[in-house]
Amino acid sequence: MTKKTSLRIGILEGDDIGHEVVPASVRIAKAAAAATGMSIEWVDVPIGRRALDTLGHTMPEGTLETLGALDGFILGPIGHREYPKVPEAINPHPILRKRFDLFANVRPTRSFPGIGCLHDDVDMVIVRENNEGFQPDRNVVMGSGEFRPTHDVTISVRVITVEGSSKVARAAFEIARSRRKKLTLVHKNTVYKLGCGMFVDSCYEVAKDFPDVEVNEVIVDTMAMRLVRDPQSFDTIVTTNMFGDILTDEAAGLVGGLGMAPGLCIGRGSIAMAQATHGSAPDIAGKGIANPFAMIESTRMLFDWMGHHHKIDAALGMSRLMKAGIDAALADPATRTPDIRGTGTQADMVNGILRGMEAAHMPA
Repeated sequence: MTKKTSLRIGILEGDDIGHEVVPASVRIAKAAAAATGMSIEWVDVPIGRRALDTLGHTMPEGTLETLGALDGFILGPIGHREYPKVPEAINPHPILRKRFDLFANVRPTRSFPGIGCLHDDVDMVIVRENNEGFQPDRNVVMGSGEFRPTHDVTISVRVITVEGSSKVARAAFEIARSRRKKLTLVHKNTVYKLGCGMFVDSCYEVAKDFPDVEVNEVIVDTMAMRLVRDPQSFDTIVTTNMFGDILTDEAAGLVGGLGMAPGLCIGRGSIAMAQATHGSAPDIAGKGIANPFAMIESTRMLFDWMGHHHKIDAALGMSRLMKAGIDAALADPATRTPDIRGTGTQADMVNGILRGMEAAHMPA
């Protein structure tokens, strides 16, 4: 197989603050690529409310085919709750994740000094199953996993499979092996004896291939408490879809809020999607104060993953350079946004990251 020397990356701005934080992320990635010699073709792909207003659909015809020809893409936050109630206004999230089999949502949580973290020395990764579980818009092939057979009865179906559980477990074990070789399984098989029981059994079956990784278990409600009390005791965590969705937001609250919550959606194939955990925040859109860290860090994670997956040294160099710039900007209150005890604007943070990258790239 020929080694990749260039990448094609999609830009999907999403909605509201997505039109600010995604261009900021691309600007920083382009500077990193120029510094490391990484060849990237950037492809703008319409999606969300702007696509609905201009092209008649939140996911216009040909979008999925365009994305399928790329190496990865950056997806900005989607404000689908505010979309008009018309058939053309769909939520793109579950479609993208299922179409490209992006079954693992990798969400790191890290505390930085001086930004208002509830705990110091937090450094964990929650790996959330992405395509089944309780979420009704993605857990069946056709229709919805939630339905109302009578006016006063609603039924929600939770789907757990051996295949889905095994895939996300393997992704989590590989991440744990690359970190501190410790993986925590979060579930509630005390109540969901079949569903969570299948998830746990599948994880332990995969564990046979990772004898060097220590495995333990925590019941989800205990996990919610322990994240508040002793988050430093955790390294890599794997859990089902809805549990992961809730716990990662709680974890973000420990380290400064959703502006500090990046994410990367990965699967078995060669496509990955950078997607921050936060929403589109229409209340602060256009004010220049939205924290761009989560989106920028998600983008950095994308290039780090691609560098390892495709064995591209320049992409790994981009990731290291972006990290140096991010760390420098977060260390200075003047280049932090107000939500993380800063006095700067979004532009100040972006410029601070660029200056930090330039300083890190200068020859000694």
